[in-house]
Amino acid sequence: MSKQLQVTLIKSIHGRLKAHQACVRGLGIRRIHNPVMVIDTPENRGMINKIEYMLKVEEV
Repeated sequence: MSKQLQVTLIKSIHGRLKAHQACVRGLGIRRIHNPVMVIDTPENRGMINKIEYMLKVEEV
């Protein structure tokens, strides 16, 4: 069974770089403080690492 991560956006994407906004959408995040479950893959980890200053990440 693959490991999952709970990712929550804690800061707004307004005024951020387009690439950072794209990472938020790529992770499936729609709203602030709305947790999303993502599979722990290298691709998802890369997006999380790029925008970690806007996220709260917990292993589940």
